[in-house]
Amino acid sequence: MHTSFTELEVYKKCREFRMKISELIKSNFPKEEKYLLRTQLLDSSRSVTANIAEGHGRYYYQDNIRFCRIARGSLEESMEHLITAYDEKYITKETIQSIKPLYESCVKLINGYIKYLRKSKKGKPDGY
Repeated sequence: MHTSFTELEVYKKCREFRMKISELIKSNFPKEEKYLLRTQLLDSSRSVTANIAEGHGRYYYQDNIRFCRIARGSLEESMEHLITAYDEKYITKETIQSIKPLYESCVKLINGYIKYLRKSKKGKPDGY
């Protein structure tokens, strides 16, 4: 049984995504984007891990599921901001392609965690 959200595989992988985005922003975005796309991308990527943590802290399956859905939405929003960054020529197609496997892994883990929570809600939980 996990006692902390930091032990969850879904959190660890999404944290890796967040750190990758932060690194990308620092090295590729122009100063004029400081309060625009740069901030939106940073906020949405941080929202993914923050919502996983908050859901875990609620202790009720339905609340946790709700926050995981929000995390998934923030992950999708982050990908949209990356596409916008590509369209604005701040990053290359190769950059997006290098992040996409990590993004897809995060989506799969979030979906799997939601599925686990739904299953646990119906029966006696065996830890996660």
